[in-house]
Amino acid sequence: MSDLIRLKNVEKRYKNGVTAIYDLNLAIEKGSFVFIIGGSGSGKSTLIKMLYREEKPTKGQVIVGGLDVAKLKNSKVYKLRRKLGIVFQDYRLLPKQTVYENVAFALECIGEKKDVIRIKVLKALEDVGLKNKVHEYPDKLSGGEQQRVAIARAIVNEPKLLLCDEPTGNLDPDMSMEIMKVLEDINKRRGTTIVMATHDKEIVNKMKKQVITLKEGHLVKFKQKGKYEDEAI
Repeated sequence: MSDLIRLKNVEKRYKNGVTAIYDLNLAIEKGSFVFIIGGSGSGKSTLIKMLYREEKPTKGQVIVGGLDVAKLKNSKVYKLRRKLGIVFQDYRLLPKQTVYENVAFALECIGEKKDVIRIKVLKALEDVGLKNKVHEYPDKLSGGEQQRVAIARAIVNEPKLLLCDEPTGNLDPDMSMEIMKVLEDINKRRGTTIVMATHDKEIVNKMKKQVITLKEGHLVKFKQKGKYEDEAI
């Protein structure tokens, strides 16, 4: 397997003087399912943001799908974004759009044909178990269902990489595990690489996936089948 993500000597220092990431070297293979864990201020969210170019590294290389994110011009960021999907903690659904319309929106923005949009949207909704909710509006859905819609929207364009920033942060334990089963299925059946930042110990321990542990912006541990180890935090 080849690397989909590679970080070389990466540092992220903010204008206020805070260094969120320091001397980070990391490689993530295609098809992996990786948790990023660490305490508050460890650099989890900063790392995720650098992968989709919300933030640029101060030093070093961040390579995603063959693109050097640090050197990517603002006008070319869309080339990176088309290679990946992003799922946030707060769903970010359009309240006046149906489930179908929310998922279709990403494809409409890139000018995809209507018949292709329909096929891809229904497939994505089937993959997250919501094909029977196409005409519903977000306020009629549970939190877990809203997050499934957000996941469907993120995978509808069949990205190679799915980035998840605390996707279960607003959900109870049962719903959280349902979301994790959906993500695991996407990883296995679609071959989508998943990188997920989380503070949820129970999820990390149950899933037994690869675990990257950050502490004060450093990589302190990378396990192929890991647990959430407090002593590393």
